[in-house]
Amino acid sequence: MKKKVSWRSFLPPFCCGGLPAKAAKRVAAKQSSFTRLSMVDLSNPNSVLSEDLSVSLAGCNIHMFTLGEIKVMTQSFSTGNFLGEGGFGPVYKGFIDDKLRVGLKAQPVAVKLLDLDGSQGHREWLTEVIFLGQLRDPHLVKLIGYCCEDEHRVLVYEYMPRGSLENQLFRRFSVSLPWSTRMKIALGAAKGLAFLHGAAKPVIYRDFKASNILLDSDYNAKLSDFGLAKDGPDGDDTHVSTRVMGTEGYAAPEYVMTGHLTAMSDVYSFGVVLLELLTGRRSLEKNRPHREQNLVEFARSMLNDPRKLGRIMDSRLEGQYSEIGARKAAALAYQCLSQRPKQRPTMNEVVKILEPLKDYQDMPIGTFVFEMPESSPASKGSETPKEERKKVNDGGHQENGHHRGQNHHLRHPRSPNSLPENGVRNANRRPTSSVLHPRGGNGDRRP
Repeated sequence: MKKKVSWRSFLPPFCCGGLPAKAAKRVAAKQSSFTRLSMVDLSNPNSVLSEDLSVSLAGCNIHMFTLGEIKVMTQSFSTGNFLGEGGFGPVYKGFIDDKLRVGLKAQPVAVKLLDLDGSQGHREWLTEVIFLGQLRDPHLVKLIGYCCEDEHRVLVYEYMPRGSLENQLFRRFSVSLPWSTRMKIALGAAKGLAFLHGAAKPVIYRDFKASNILLDSDYNAKLSDFGLAKDGPDGDDTHVSTRVMGTEGYAAPEYVMTGHLTAMSDVYSFGVVLLELLTGRRSLEKNRPHREQNLVEFARSMLNDPRKLGRIMDSRLEGQYSEIGARKAAALAYQCLSQRPKQRPTMNEVVKILEPLKDYQDMPIGTFVFEMPESSPASKGSETPKEERKKVNDGGHQENGHHRGQNHHLRHPRSPNSLPENGVRNANRRPTSSVLHPRGGNGDRRP
């Protein structure tokens, strides 16, 4: 008979047990002058920090919930609260009321429950707690708390009503994201990466992709899923050598070839997402002709040619985008996707270039339709009940309302600022694996 093995049998004890009083005092004293912890701090068996995660993160304003409190939030993981499932495990919508815990405001939350048989494990859960527990920025999703009780590993986040960029950009039968919104999302995501790269202890995100960019109700972008994040190189080191993990189609070529990870690896991945925003196409699409399956290989050469750029721009935009802004964004994507890491811009430079693009106003006013009454042949000047609909295309520029006919009714094209009303939850993501591999038919993979 096969013996059941629990997480507790091979994990360090800091998650699930308390500290002796003397050890707790030593940790608290060490943490009184706060410096960000790294995974090395907690994986070192000789470090007192490895004895208790909750004490190690003292002062980070992260709550350690009990399993009972998690069940209250999710109504015992009710199927009515189920939002989706990814490589980490199932995700539920929950709600924290003001009676659950002193100091916690009432708010909706997203609760991720680690699947013990899934592709991710305790280390990814711990990495997420370490990074999001200590890093605070408007463009990183907020970790409210966690649960580490027996075999259970749970993460509790702020609720992101618009879901992921992947859902908003690629889902069928929905209103397309307007140009200004796409640039707003690109800018927010770029600021998130710039914050990570510029931290006192730089962080390399390593899994930047559309499904890991979450959107709030105003389409502000926030980075999520830090399970593959790594501390940047120390001292004179130029890179971090690590096992190749990530998502095919987004991972930088030099990282895939050598395992050498740098901040420029994130910049390349950002270029892929920016290209997806411009074209409305996924980074990998196996159902397309062979030469078009890899978006970067197919489209990169067209980004610096204004005559060819129009061919690859997302047709769902219906021409409602800034031509100047599109050229600048395409040139930026071209730089980010350079095969030579040193030729890519830093994320701070990316932010400066993107900052003005969402406000460009040189957007053509497309084809519009107006109705004009038809004169009656029987009596001059009179109108018949029947009106002829006439379609006018002025080459992309609307005149100042001066058209023939006494009465006309304009029917304007859909506003580029119209937004979908029903967001999709951030949790509805497809499962992925712990190593780099081609995405399946659904076009995604998970760490």
